[in-house]
Amino acid sequence: MNADDVEKLRKALAAEHAALFAYGLLGARTAGSLRDRMSAAFDAHRARRDQLRGFITTRGGRPAEPDASYALPFFPSNATLAAKLAAHLENGVTAAYLELAAAQDVSLRRYAALAMQEAVTRAHSFRPGQPPAFPGMPAAAPPSPSPSAVEDGE
Repeated sequence: MNADDVEKLRKALAAEHAALFAYGLLGARTAGSLRDRMSAAFDAHRARRDQLRGFITTRGGRPAEPDASYALPFFPSNATLAAKLAAHLENGVTAAYLELAAAQDVSLRRYAALAMQEAVTRAHSFRPGQPPAFPGMPAAAPPSPSPSAVEDGE
C-alpha cells in the first residue's frame, strides 16, 4: 500500500462526494435536456465514487463518507446559473483528479487521466466557448509587456 496514493484517492473521493451533492440539487431544480444532462453527470459521478471507494479499500484504506451538506459557491436560481455551477463543479473534480494523475501506481494515473477527460468534457458541455488549455490547472497570468515593447509603444 502506498499511503500517498491512498491520500490522493481520498481527495478525489471527496470531490466526487461534493459533486454528487450538488448534482442532486441541480437535477431537482432543472428541467428538460438540461436536467437529463445533470442526471447523466450524477450517474457518472456516482460510478466514479463507487470505483474510488473500491480502490481505497483494496489498498487497505478506509473511504470517507460524504458530508451531510456542502457549501456551494452560489445558489443557482435559473438554468443559466445551474449550468455555470455544473461547469464549476467539473473543474473542481478535474483538479482533484489532476493530483491523482501523479500517483505512483500506473493504473491510478490512467484512471485519473480518463476521469479528467470525462470531467472536462462535461464542463465544456455546460458552458459555451473554448475550454482552457490545461483544464484543472490554475490559469496563467498574462505575460507582462517587455521593456522594449513599452518603449516602442506596442
